[in-house]
Amino acid sequence: MGLRIVRGRVLKVGDNVDTDAIIPGKYLTLTDPRELGKHALEGLDPSMPSLLKDRQIIVAGRNFGCGSSREHAVLALLGAGVKAVLAESFARIFYRNAINRGLLAIEVPGVRNAVADGEEVIVNVEETTLITASGKTLGFKPIPKELLEIIEAGGLVESLKKGLTK
Repeated sequence: MGLRIVRGRVLKVGDNVDTDAIIPGKYLTLTDPRELGKHALEGLDPSMPSLLKDRQIIVAGRNFGCGSSREHAVLALLGAGVKAVLAESFARIFYRNAINRGLLAIEVPGVRNAVADGEEVIVNVEETTLITASGKTLGFKPIPKELLEIIEAGGLVESLKKGLTK
């Protein structure tokens, strides 16, 4: 399917990016992912939403998505057109919310230091590799089949719907 190979330009962020930085609390009344996407990462820097217009992959340090358990953080990233988040590590609740909403979230050791902001990368989920434009290759643990099926279905609800129609 479409998530087996993901290609895009990188928007690089730091460690401990919390859900309030991903989508500030004042936007929690919004429910449309596209509207939320207009404010994605605004809590880090007001210029971030405009950078996401041509960046599809977020590269982060440790503990991405920490803070509150708001699903709006994942919805905002999806609404901004983010295809994947690659991080040194994720906050557990963000990681589960990403899977449940169909956002590819992969822990890639060393990713923050190996990839430059704006660089194009290729993520090959089947081969568990990240290839940078500068020719570096990083490996990561395979995504369990069951989780990948949920992500590829577009999230947990869509996956369950497909299971019921089989």
